[in-house]
Amino acid sequence: MAIIKCPECGHQISNKAPVCPNCGVEIAGKVTQCPNCGEIYFRNEDSCPNCHRPTTARRQETQPAEAVPTVAEVSSSPTPPPPPTSRPACRPATDEAPNHTTDNTPKKKSHAALIAAFIIALAICGVCFYFYNQAKDNKEREAYEYAMTSNDPMVLQSYLDTYRADAPEEHIDSIQSHLAMLRQQDQEWTNVLVSGSKAALEDYLAKHPDTPHRGEINNKLDSLDWVDAQRQNTVDAYQEYLNSHPEGAHIDEAAENIKKVKSKEVQPEERARLNDLFRKFFQSINSRNEDRLTDQVEDVLASFLGKDGATKSDVISFMHKIYKEDVTNMNWHLANDYTIQKREVGEDEYEYQVQFSAKQDVEYSDASKNSETRYKITATVSPQMKISSFNMVKIVE
Repeated sequence: MAIIKCPECGHQISNKAPVCPNCGVEIAGKVTQCPNCGEIYFRNEDSCPNCHRPTTARRQETQPAEAVPTVAEVSSSPTPPPPPTSRPACRPATDEAPNHTTDNTPKKKSHAALIAAFIIALAICGVCFYFYNQAKDNKEREAYEYAMTSNDPMVLQSYLDTYRADAPEEHIDSIQSHLAMLRQQDQEWTNVLVSGSKAALEDYLAKHPDTPHRGEINNKLDSLDWVDAQRQNTVDAYQEYLNSHPEGAHIDEAAENIKKVKSKEVQPEERARLNDLFRKFFQSINSRNEDRLTDQVEDVLASFLGKDGATKSDVISFMHKIYKEDVTNMNWHLANDYTIQKREVGEDEYEYQVQFSAKQDVEYSDASKNSETRYKITATVSPQMKISSFNMVKIVE
């Protein structure tokens, strides 16, 4: 058995194979080997396709016509070399393949490789193009989201200049609407600045809470409220400024001015405490309560009903003196017509000069003696809210 090339397709097969497993052509008994060049070809061909030696001549020279050697016989017994003078020049069988089918196989494989390479190249280009578009879309989407959260018209205009041709239509419409709104806000802001009105500033801030002018608006409101507080120059006005602007530019000045005003101006709570002090003083006289009466006065009074350096005992003596033996009842009524002057006598300590009127109703055991008398009272109250001076004058009607 020998290995030969199929004359039809060039596939290497056994010379004993019934057919070529590659192309299906019959092999056993159907092929022969040229004794001149060694080429394997079909026996029914007239001559060797390589060196063109006639097949019949080969038969006549080597063996009788009725006994044509098979390819197996040719392969098993060496062929004597022909005389040098009679052998035509030829190439080895391995150097040239005269069979056209054998030559076409590499070409077919080469064409298939080119087509495969072309398809792979197209696929690579498609993938690259896809990722390029994806990256481009992602960049546009990021720019769109940033622009929609910005209040700077320059940012929105930059987006339109860059992506107008490629961005989705809904993105372009949204950016243009947002840009138009910002430009309208700019016009409104210009009008607010021209007006200089607190109401206009507050209204603009309510309409546009995320405006980039928020800090400027707060500063302007701070200044306007401070000017108004100074104009009123009251504790309530300065306190209102502090409540509205806890971190305002004038909080220290406001606190200082509150102290100054308080040193000159009687506050409502101070007026209420003074009224309570004198009400308790006269109620104690009405009820003849010595302890409660002396709780309302200092230990030593600068003056009490004309007596300098009076003590609490002098106050008690006054109460007993006005309650004569035939007095059955006495009531003092305050007119609440206070005139109060305030004077600072220490750090956050104040002395008060108070004037007011009061009515004394006295009932006697003899009702015909009942009386009603009005007095003008002048008193001094210490920082401890106790009476340090007390004098009164009868009002003649």
